[in-house]
Amino acid sequence: MAFDGNEADRLRGLLARWRSDLAAWAIPDHITAAAPQSPWVLPRQVFTRRADRLAAAPAGPSYQRAWAALDPPGSILDVGSGAGAACLPLLPRCTSLTAVDAEPDMLGLLAERAAAAGIRAALVPGRWPGVAAEAGRADVVACHHVLYNVPDIEPFLAALTAAARRLVVVEITAVHPLESLNSLWLRFHGLVRPERPTADDLLAILAAMGIHARSERWRRTSGRDYGSFAELTDITRRRLCVPPERAAEVAAALTDLGIDPDRPVDLGSSGRDLVTISWGGIPNDLDPGASSG
Repeated sequence: MAFDGNEADRLRGLLARWRSDLAAWAIPDHITAAAPQSPWVLPRQVFTRRADRLAAAPAGPSYQRAWAALDPPGSILDVGSGAGAACLPLLPRCTSLTAVDAEPDMLGLLAERAAAAGIRAALVPGRWPGVAAEAGRADVVACHHVLYNVPDIEPFLAALTAAARRLVVVEITAVHPLESLNSLWLRFHGLVRPERPTADDLLAILAAMGIHARSERWRRTSGRDYGSFAELTDITRRRLCVPPERAAEVAAALTDLGIDPDRPVDLGSSGRDLVTISWGGIPNDLDPGASSG
């Protein structure tokens, strides 16, 4: 799509702000240097519990849009799949499944769950869009809770569009997923954390790219993400670069935030206030260079 000078300048400005806003989330060196463990903890048990819960009881606009687009049944490409929360609920209308994730063990967890439902998933370890050619095209492309990890977002989004024949479905939190920890960073480190980017910033970028996206804001119903309050406390402590001997302080801070110890829900992973964003892909007859797969 051709842009005039003003449109191109606007897009460049939006992309630069997205990149700089994400860079502002870096943890200061003096804090990470003193941390006893890496704060970049990936709570796999949270992802698997959520995937299993959604597979058993599919719900929400992201599921509904993808489900409607899979009529007739078709192929699915899940980008940044994790354990399969986006794609597993869609398996009854899935003719083939390809999953992309930078964590091979997460792909293994997804493959086990898909196999139990009678689908042999094609697994592509790596980062999008670097592995887009290997992943190929699909009727529906899903990408849930990934984009806040993508500084160079324009080629990422363009590759999602190019990979989809029918529809791209993105799910993202309304605000940055770590924003829920901001008050705790201030409490434990006196550190003021950023508040951007947001889903509105993403929608502005899509519009500036000439992508006509449909969006819907909604709230995920509460679910038990952690096996225990102690598990939630330990993950949160590590994320905050707080040593184990201060775990009781972190537990108290979580309680002050309103977390129910009998129903521990995740902070700083996917959040509850969500936005589903979808847009049309490129059918094969409009993309001579794409092969069916």
